[in-house]
Amino acid sequence: MLLGFNGATTMTSALPTDIRIAGQAGYDVLEITATKLDKYLQTRFVSQVRQMIDAAGLKTHAINSIEKINFQDEDGHMTLLGRTEQLAQYCRALDCPWIVAVPGPAPQGAPWREIRDNTVASLRAMSAVAAKFGANLAFEFLGFPWCSVQTAAQAWEIVKTVNLPNVGMVIDTCHFYAGGSTLESIREIDVRKLAVFHINDVEQMPKEKITDANRLFPGDGVIPLKDIIAAVRGIGYDGVASVEIFRPEYWQRDPLAVAKEAREKSKRVLELTTQNSGV
Repeated sequence: MLLGFNGATTMTSALPTDIRIAGQAGYDVLEITATKLDKYLQTRFVSQVRQMIDAAGLKTHAINSIEKINFQDEDGHMTLLGRTEQLAQYCRALDCPWIVAVPGPAPQGAPWREIRDNTVASLRAMSAVAAKFGANLAFEFLGFPWCSVQTAAQAWEIVKTVNLPNVGMVIDTCHFYAGGSTLESIREIDVRKLAVFHINDVEQMPKEKITDANRLFPGDGVIPLKDIIAAVRGIGYDGVASVEIFRPEYWQRDPLAVAKEAREKSKRVLELTTQNSGV
């Protein structure tokens, strides 16, 4: 797999810093944090972002993210589509294939069918906008109790129901573990629809209490990463493993040192899985 660097790992650093350290640390691709891109473009141009990425020897893989895509009122839905168009235009300028799309909470007591159908409708509307600019949507379930879509199986059901060529999904190891997803659910996924694979680890704690702040470098926590990676490889995935770690403690460290440690530990876990699986 190619190794990607996600800007959430160094959230307090600006986009130019993310690009520089990802290149210096030896990553293959960059997953851009949308809010950092927004801030940079307040005073600069997207062409300058492309120049920095090219100079660093990187490719872009995704812009992360558009959040709370489901259960929006009319005004919220129009804002959602406007944001989709904006990021899709950036994708075209940056030669970036994917926009990560994240669900929000559901109304109290909403049944699964309502959650599924509402999310499908939102993704289809977003897909039509993104397609005008050649962009694709990667739907990411969140394994937190408040989220409307918490497992890989639920996300895959939604993506299958959407049934559009520019809509795929994300597997994030933290969310996979926290939400109780199963290895069998990975085996059901069409590899052509697995757009982004986020790799990270978490502290030992009750799953329902896990937050993004509890993430760790791969191999430093309790997630059965070898099993998850083996299952992902088992369906034929050989794309990008993007390191995404929202840990405030890491944000206080030297960004380049964090990027290097994240790469080394991710590479070690991926290599061990390859050796053990014989892939």
